[in-house]
Amino acid sequence: MHSGKLIIFSAPSGSGKTTIVRHLLKTLPNHIGFSISATSRPKRGVEENGKDYHYLTPDEFKAKVANHEFLEWEEVYAGTHYGTLKAEVEKIWKKGKAVIFDIDVEGGLNLKNQFKHNALAVFVMPPSIKILEERLRSRQTDSPESIVRRIAKAEKELKTAELFDVFIINEKLEEAFIKSEETVKHFLQID
Repeated sequence: MHSGKLIIFSAPSGSGKTTIVRHLLKTLPNHIGFSISATSRPKRGVEENGKDYHYLTPDEFKAKVANHEFLEWEEVYAGTHYGTLKAEVEKIWKKGKAVIFDIDVEGGLNLKNQFKHNALAVFVMPPSIKILEERLRSRQTDSPESIVRRIAKAEKELKTAELFDVFIINEKLEEAFIKSEETVKHFLQID
């Protein structure tokens, strides 16, 4: 039983944390469940409500904040909010699983500070800012202005890496997968 445990994967946008978290969910489905964040931003591309995010209007988001329905929330960019719903986490714990998060750096640290030793905080690092920029451009989901903003945010976030329990450099994805699996299995004490 892994109830009460949190596994937090944080990284600058484009570092590969989502790919790593998806791999872990496929590899360890009996041990971990994914916490779907809520956001006030509109859907992008093929994203689905209830699968990628819980999409809320800004007013719905504010109402949930006022009702204390979030474990943590923040305004990541002006007018764009993200948060972790308490109900989402409790639903996964009820199944006896640890909750895994794919969350931005500030949100990840916020959860780590709340849950202390019951939380494993993993920082996924890009090999370099230059490679990060190339990855963001090749995704073709962001405008040039958005990429500039994300790079500036990444440079700031890299300075907080030492506040995490573990950091994984995602240069070769297969190696990052192996290191992530070993780290999570060790934390959850599974063979």
